[in-house]
Amino acid sequence: MNEVLDLIEEITRLDNTKYIEIGNLTHNGRAEAAAEKGFIKEVRILKLNIPHSKHVELYEQLVNQRHQMPTWEMTSWDEWLKDAQMEHEIQAILTENKVG
Repeated sequence: MNEVLDLIEEITRLDNTKYIEIGNLTHNGRAEAAAEKGFIKEVRILKLNIPHSKHVELYEQLVNQRHQMPTWEMTSWDEWLKDAQMEHEIQAILTENKVG
């Protein structure tokens, strides 16, 4: 996987808890499909075309090393697991984009 991440989305799990993901239109489309299949409740884009900052670059590298883009044939929604470094980068991205 070599995804370029350029948007911030909010995903609502089935238990109504929410999390933020840095994704792209492909990821968002797959999340929409997951919502239609009942694997998650909802996804919404909070900000499009975020600047490709050093925080986005690092998060993108970590995602590309550790995770796969969901396929259209998914049988579940597999949330990208995040360590402390990934969580830190997400918070930095939210701050620099004035989201949250």
